[in-house]
Amino acid sequence: MVNYYDILKVSPEASAAEIKSAYRRLARKLHPDSAQGSEETALKFAAIAEAYEVLGNPRERTKYDKRLGEMTLSGSETVLTSTNRHAQRWRQMVVEKRYNDIIDRMLEEERLENLAFQRAVFPLVSLMITCVLATAMQPRIFILQGVIGKIIIVSLFVAGVIHIIGRVKDGFVRYTEEDIHESILDGTERKTRPMSRVVTAGAILGGLIVCLGVGLAISRLASYPAQYLSSMFSNEFEPEFFLYPPIVTFFVDVMHSIVARFER
Repeated sequence: MVNYYDILKVSPEASAAEIKSAYRRLARKLHPDSAQGSEETALKFAAIAEAYEVLGNPRERTKYDKRLGEMTLSGSETVLTSTNRHAQRWRQMVVEKRYNDIIDRMLEEERLENLAFQRAVFPLVSLMITCVLATAMQPRIFILQGVIGKIIIVSLFVAGVIHIIGRVKDGFVRYTEEDIHESILDGTERKTRPMSRVVTAGAILGGLIVCLGVGLAISRLASYPAQYLSSMFSNEFEPEFFLYPPIVTFFVDVMHSIVARFER
């Protein structure tokens, strides 16, 4: 039985991200175009593509690991290969234990993937919503504060911006990629290829601009807060409105992270 882990040069315990990284590294190195059409390189490239097709799919990898474990046991010269009924029972228990470990690993990877997706997307969604709310309600919080209050708000704004940049950076590394040569991707991966970082950055920036525009439009159509509480809400656009979305996003995301930690 072909050992796909050896082909991709990864451990059987490797995570999905490590397997994908290994495949892409070898794909760049062994692509036939890079070896001037070498037949040997083409065969190696086909082998790593086949290995990734199996190991890159969680369900196919689970089936493969189960078969690999059974083949390893059946080919081992140990007491577990004996025809003795007690030895056979022990072999069955070992196989079941390995299979359960494989399932547990797959579920854990799915959980970590969902958590990473939330960490990347949640702050952006929160930021866009608060952009709409800040420009729609137009609160006058910063201008009404004293020196200490203003320092606190600016400090929270800086902390919020740094926090959001960190989250976005992690999401970019995990879910986007730099432009690479299309020919190193097989048909399956090309269909599910992540967006490039330039396109993603443009989409995020465009979304924030749209949210600010929507908030301003709402404030012009329904300026109720400014009518009844003119001391706390402005009737005009003020630069201080840019301070609030990162601050609110920072607090909301911290609370979300705390709740997610307790839910583990």
